[in-house]
Amino acid sequence: MQNIRNLFEVFPRAGRIEWVGIRPERRGAVTAVDEVTVSDNDGLAGDHYSGRSGNRHVTLIQAEHLPAIAAYVGRTQVDPAELRRNLVVSGLNLLALKDHYLQIGDDVVLQVTGQCHPCSRMEENLGPGGYNAVRGHGGLTARVIHGGTIRVGDAVRVEPGGAATPADRPDRP
Repeated sequence: MQNIRNLFEVFPRAGRIEWVGIRPERRGAVTAVDEVTVSDNDGLAGDHYSGRSGNRHVTLIQAEHLPAIAAYVGRTQVDPAELRRNLVVSGLNLLALKDHYLQIGDDVVLQVTGQCHPCSRMEENLGPGGYNAVRGHGGLTARVIHGGTIRVGDAVRVEPGGAATPADRPDRP
């Protein structure tokens, strides 16, 4: 019989990067790209958060939440760019990943650091009620542990060892 702690480490399959976006300037439009270079020290190349707080190098949102957000504001769909996140991930319950390490594609490793709460821009982008529509569905923040390139279509795997501290992790190549 498995205990609850062990169940926190079981993920049935890899997720997938469905969309990548960068925000070149604060309050500027989000640009969808097919791939982005990721730096250990700076985060996503070309993103306005590049070089800032290590706990928010990258933002992720769950693809499965996009239809719910759209429904809450009376739409049939929401463009990920309106939500101002960097990565849209399908196939993984992102809210179960706090403090876990994610391997994206062949190179990139992220550590999930916390929830990414909505900002006032959601009212501007989604209309009245947009802020509350995103609450609980805003995704996660992460810091870069190992850089490389993230591409649309890359697999997103939860690394074994789950919520181990960085000191507990084996050295990365």
